[in-house]
Amino acid sequence: MKITSNPHRGGQKLIEAAPYPSTDAGRVADLLNQCPTANETPLLSVDGLADVAALWVKDERGRMNLGSFKALGAAYVIARHAADISENPDSATLSGRTYVTASAGNHGMSVAAGARIFGADAVVYIAETVPESFADRLRAQNAQVVRCGADYAASMKGAENAAQDNGWILLSDSSWEGYYELPYTLMEGYLQMAAEAIRQCPEKPTHIMLQAGVGGLAGSVAAYVRKIWGDEPQIVVVEPDAAPALQASIEAGACVFADGPDSVMGRLDCKEPSLIALNALARDADSFLTLTDPQVTEHLPAMASAGIATTASGGAGVAAVMNGDVCKALGIGPDSRVLCFLSEVAE
Repeated sequence: MKITSNPHRGGQKLIEAAPYPSTDAGRVADLLNQCPTANETPLLSVDGLADVAALWVKDERGRMNLGSFKALGAAYVIARHAADISENPDSATLSGRTYVTASAGNHGMSVAAGARIFGADAVVYIAETVPESFADRLRAQNAQVVRCGADYAASMKGAENAAQDNGWILLSDSSWEGYYELPYTLMEGYLQMAAEAIRQCPEKPTHIMLQAGVGGLAGSVAAYVRKIWGDEPQIVVVEPDAAPALQASIEAGACVFADGPDSVMGRLDCKEPSLIALNALARDADSFLTLTDPQVTEHLPAMASAGIATTASGGAGVAAVMNGDVCKALGIGPDSRVLCFLSEVAE
């Protein structure tokens, strides 16, 4: 466990060329209201897992029947593209377009589902280590699956090359120098989750735990929380100690590559942050916390017994609140009200 207080909180932009994320939740809601599967997900009040006054868990496992919050990302980008070419969403078609991405999980499903709904094609590059069961789920959404390389970085390079060679649209859930427009829109989609959680919370939380890989979820939610709730909630970003990309970048004051071993928190095992998310979290987060794999996995059975079964990636924020040392270090106690996000369904 390692905790870093954010020295950049509320200060100047860390990555000057990269934008801050959108906070226009109304724009997202207006579009999603036209989608019959875009129902609100529940906020659960969970008792007995942590010594706090309230533990609220925003449950994204059923989001748009895709199993994770990522349904609000790439699929939202594609729906936005369809809306841009047609005032009638029922007749909008993106036939002839191909979206390509790399994925180790839920992002690829969002790309595939969005493309299928709006008549586009989807090509998803996956590494050799990704289970065939996930490849089958992508194919069930009519996506073409291409295996490329031994890890995510190699599959991402394959997707980038395919986009350049074929004139396809590269749709990543991360952002880097020169690649901001689509991930900016993708992160905007996550605002729906944040806006729902803020409406559903019976009181303002004292602490908000946001697990992060490249930082898209964390950056979007943090930006909207600051817009609506101001400075009072303490925002804590949770990463695997094997991939402290955001924590290390905050400490360095610049984007850095945080190499390390593989983590069981596979969806969070990202060695380089999204630059848009990094800007947001440098401005809006109070602390950056890293946890070991055992510090998360030891709490998964209790989460399942409490009705919030998920993966190590999906439950990292909840696991942080269940850790007594973490709570003591962050000032979380019996009077605290904590908001967490359950970001994906159990595998």
